[in-house]
Amino acid sequence: MCDTCGCNDHGHGGGRLLRVERDLLAKNDRHAAANRRWLAQRQGFMLNLMASPGAGKTSLLVRTLQDLGDEMAFAVIEGDQQTRLDAERVESCGVPVHQVNTGKGCHLDAHQVGHALTALDPPDGSVVMVENVGNLVCPAGFDLGEQARVVLLSVTEGDDKPLKYPHMFRGADLVILTKTDLLPYVDFDVSRCIGHTRRLHPGVPVIRLSVKSGEGLASWYGWLRAQRRHRSEAVVI
Repeated sequence: MCDTCGCNDHGHGGGRLLRVERDLLAKNDRHAAANRRWLAQRQGFMLNLMASPGAGKTSLLVRTLQDLGDEMAFAVIEGDQQTRLDAERVESCGVPVHQVNTGKGCHLDAHQVGHALTALDPPDGSVVMVENVGNLVCPAGFDLGEQARVVLLSVTEGDDKPLKYPHMFRGADLVILTKTDLLPYVDFDVSRCIGHTRRLHPGVPVIRLSVKSGEGLASWYGWLRAQRRHRSEAVVI
């Protein structure tokens, strides 16, 4: 059971637990709205990167910071249960990073992200990248105040994952199939996976990408530039 949200607890007292979870989500949504206003006032753009452990979130993040660091101002919020290992990789790129260790918690919430934004205090127009705790369940249910959600799925995980974790993929603004350089060595049907994804979320863009070979990086950077340009100017009421 997630100590933060009580998810996956279907034991006795289910009605009370459901009320508690609804209260927690309502409180989270208020913090998320505050984060969105905070970003809008600074013309900032925040992305929520979500994936299973080992799908390549940090590798893609580091490559993006290296390639676009001279073009955009970045700040990073790192979510993990323990350690600063990923934060240290980000720091090596010369980008400000704030670590959030959740302990037993299986996701970041908007209150934690709000504190991280205040601590980072990124300059106006910054792109804030949130690397959420690695799993395809709990993070899907918590709005952080982000303007876009990016879901990464490694080809090593299996092409049926969208069907197994539909809530995550229904909420995605972009799906990235990572580690495509490994396709010759794994049993993964790209067309089938994209089909599953678009049955859940018609029209969602899907990018095939490999940090190692460079495949798809131009498409990812193009999407990021367009999203930043269009969404950072949105007025949040």
